[in-house]
Amino acid sequence: MFDFAWPWMFLLLPLPWLFWRFMPPTTSIQQGVLFAPFITAYQHNATMNHTRLHSFGLWGIIFCWLLLITASAKPQWLGEETELPESGRNLLLAVDVSGSMEITDMDDGRTNRLEVVKQVAGEFIRRRKGDRIGLILFGTEAYLQTPLTFDHTTVASLLQDTVIGIAGRETAIGDAIGMALKRLQNASGETVLILLTDGANNAGHVQPRKAAELAAQQGLRVYTIGVGGEPRQVGGFFGMRMVDPAADLDEETLKMIANATGGQYFRATDRDTLKAIYHQLDQLEPTMKGNRVVRPTTELFVWPLGLALISSFLLAVRWWKIA
Repeated sequence: MFDFAWPWMFLLLPLPWLFWRFMPPTTSIQQGVLFAPFITAYQHNATMNHTRLHSFGLWGIIFCWLLLITASAKPQWLGEETELPESGRNLLLAVDVSGSMEITDMDDGRTNRLEVVKQVAGEFIRRRKGDRIGLILFGTEAYLQTPLTFDHTTVASLLQDTVIGIAGRETAIGDAIGMALKRLQNASGETVLILLTDGANNAGHVQPRKAAELAAQQGLRVYTIGVGGEPRQVGGFFGMRMVDPAADLDEETLKMIANATGGQYFRATDRDTLKAIYHQLDQLEPTMKGNRVVRPTTELFVWPLGLALISSFLLAVRWWKIA
């Protein structure tokens, strides 16, 4: 749909005529101050040229004025109305990419832990309509992969491109929480961190307990997810023995972080339980139901403005030739 943002600008259309009609004319100098031979012939040619210029340029000037007023009124093309869900929630996902995430114990040995997390968390991201989502990756160091954004497609895509060890082979849980606090420091609305790991804090500069205290002070709610398969029997040279793939998982620390910040701790042992956890998080932190109607807008003022510039240039060239 075509529209003008400032239609009242068209009230200025008669402004030049009002100046011409009501402003007093300038007084001309009747007495010459410089003697110039052949002045009479020059005045005759100038009068003829002025008449031709006036007949050609008057309508051109009026046309340029109309174009300038049209550009000043900001013509726009409005697209179809689109409803966007509104939410005041800022949601950060902190994903462990340490070396232990390459263990294949959550999908019957077919894919490693990180691949399972990427698939399930990617679906979770696409469901969070209206939330601002950011992504933190942590190993030996913690860094921000994507800042808070409504562009969920980009967040999910960058999560899929993540590889094990990109942030180091160890696990810095405290630094991951610290990075989230830094990025959410000036954010308005509810702030939530979902931290997923399969190990214990053995790197970084901030201890998890201290990070949890700071998160509680700043109102950051932290949900923690511990991943790792169930203990199982495996055959070996000396017979069957019990193996616990999640022996390095520090569940006590993850529970402490969740309890201190008003969140909740979850334990994921396979793909299905991880899916169930993210669906439960959808219920604990539901998206807002309100919708905001927006219309994509394309500004068109450049076209009349550009045409006015070209027209004024042609008028100037025409005046120069006649004069």
